[in-house]
Amino acid sequence: MSPLIRFLSLALAALGFLRAQAQQTDVLIYGATPGGIAAAVAAAKGGRTVVLVEPTARIGGLVTSGLSHTDFHSLESLTGAFLDFARRVEAHYAKTYGKDSPQVRDSFHGTFAEPKVNLTVFEAMLAEHRRIVLRKQMALASVAVKKDGARSRIESVTFTGEEGATLTMRAKVFIDATYEGDLMAKAGVPWRVGREGRGEYSESLAPETADAQLQAYNFRFCMTKVPTNRVTPAMPPGYHREDFLGVLPALESGRIKKVFAYPRDCIFKAQTPPLPNGKFDINDVSQSFVRLSLPGKNTAWPGGDAAARAKIFAEHLRDQVGLLYFLQNDSAVPAKFRDEAREWGWCKDEFTETGHLPPQLYVREARRMVGVHVFAQRDSEHAPNDARAVLHRDAIAMGDYGNNCHGTAHEGPRFGGKHTGEFYNPVPPYQIPYGVLLPRDVDNLLVPVAASSSHVGFCALRLEPIWMSLGQAAGHAAALAVKENLAVQKVSVPALQRRLLADNSATIYVSDVLPGHADFAAVQWWGTAGGLHGLAPTPIKPRGKTLHGQYSEAAPGHAADLATPLDATLVERWRKLAAELGLDAAKLPAADGKVTRGDFIRAAAKLTK
Repeated sequence: MSPLIRFLSLALAALGFLRAQAQQTDVLIYGATPGGIAAAVAAAKGGRTVVLVEPTARIGGLVTSGLSHTDFHSLESLTGAFLDFARRVEAHYAKTYGKDSPQVRDSFHGTFAEPKVNLTVFEAMLAEHRRIVLRKQMALASVAVKKDGARSRIESVTFTGEEGATLTMRAKVFIDATYEGDLMAKAGVPWRVGREGRGEYSESLAPETADAQLQAYNFRFCMTKVPTNRVTPAMPPGYHREDFLGVLPALESGRIKKVFAYPRDCIFKAQTPPLPNGKFDINDVSQSFVRLSLPGKNTAWPGGDAAARAKIFAEHLRDQVGLLYFLQNDSAVPAKFRDEAREWGWCKDEFTETGHLPPQLYVREARRMVGVHVFAQRDSEHAPNDARAVLHRDAIAMGDYGNNCHGTAHEGPRFGGKHTGEFYNPVPPYQIPYGVLLPRDVDNLLVPVAASSSHVGFCALRLEPIWMSLGQAAGHAAALAVKENLAVQKVSVPALQRRLLADNSATIYVSDVLPGHADFAAVQWWGTAGGLHGLAPTPIKPRGKTLHGQYSEAAPGHAADLATPLDATLVERWRKLAAELGLDAAKLPAADGKVTRGDFIRAAAKLTK
């Protein structure tokens, strides 16, 4: 045997041995979605070793696959991991083009960005932490679970990759950060797909009876009108002209003014303001005469295997790219629409590995865990006679987006029919309790993306900034569980909240004391205890003045107003709260016309140290 052959034989034998062995880490995260990335960074900050496994070739989920106009309402709602991400995006544009450049302006504080820039920033965030190991193109194959009576623990997870490669990982804590909840499902955690009936959680937005309907999917294309960066869309596989003839009567009806526009009377919603460098995030047009989203075509996705999901992906691609191709090229399309449509194309410098098309479909909803706390419609509604939503003292995140569903079924023809199950419900900013991350009886699993919620509740949680906050909380909770050798359900919520506040992640919305403020942690602690409830009555509208589209000024009635002098009624209520928290109320200041709200909160916070 030659030395070379002997060397290769030994190398192959060693590779086989390594494949057969289970590797060990503190925290294993499946899904490098934004929530998974936030979880990895948080766990690494907590001193834990992390393996982050992504089934595809591209990290970042939808934020790097076309969802470039981030969904939130007010900038004051952005905290923690997502705020860090957005600031890095803005800094990238400032470094590349100059701080006063149009690109910085168009990034809207880093919340609007090109997919390739979002990818660069996420990669840099992970690279900063040597404790994080990233493995891509490794898909979940099996989960080994050990049962102990009614309780269970995940012992190991096995993944498969290209050319038969396998990876088996043992970990102390596992985090499922996939959009579909694949890991939790294989671990035997209860989950739901579809809509609960109205009576199950007393939700006015729910249907009268439960059903299997699922919120519709579509692609978030990244497109441009800039000729030097424009790629002409090609005919997609499986294209049949006859499938799109039904759009012609819709065009002739007068209800469609343009092919691309914002926010309505169009087919492709080209969200404005544009992204940096003349790019546009393309989305489904809510409540429109012609829709991109395809309810009913995605019901096999949540529990489907790779082949089933690939078939659904291909059908959505054929339909949505095919519609665009038809509008741009078919002679039956009126010239004014055809000419306008041909001004648009894919971006030459985006998604270069996948023909300039997004590599991921916009999975708005799939499985939802049934966990310790099921987040439902009531969790984002006003507390009685209050500007604020119901109080959750065990909150580990907050959000300000309303219950938002693009439809779960379709009546009538493909073009010109109507989606049903659609709703857009404005709500006050709300808190999210720790229990939405927790399975009821699996002791070492956290689920921040397919989080425990009803269909209606999930329609408020399903936004990337919120998922990043939930992922950040899951990462810090995992680090605490490993450090203290605890089941995730036994992690101290106050200890977790302190870590989150130190990491600039809010647990309650406060419009005038933001991350970086000297009193941020104290105000967050006091507000999460209930101190900021009851300061303002229920407003006529829960959102602030509109800035543009869905973006608005700060929510009314949510300021701490730290410089406002204490009045006797408030100081009495706050003293009672301090006593409930085990603080010596006698050591707290009285209302003398000079002592402010900030003075009281700072004094109360000092008593906890």
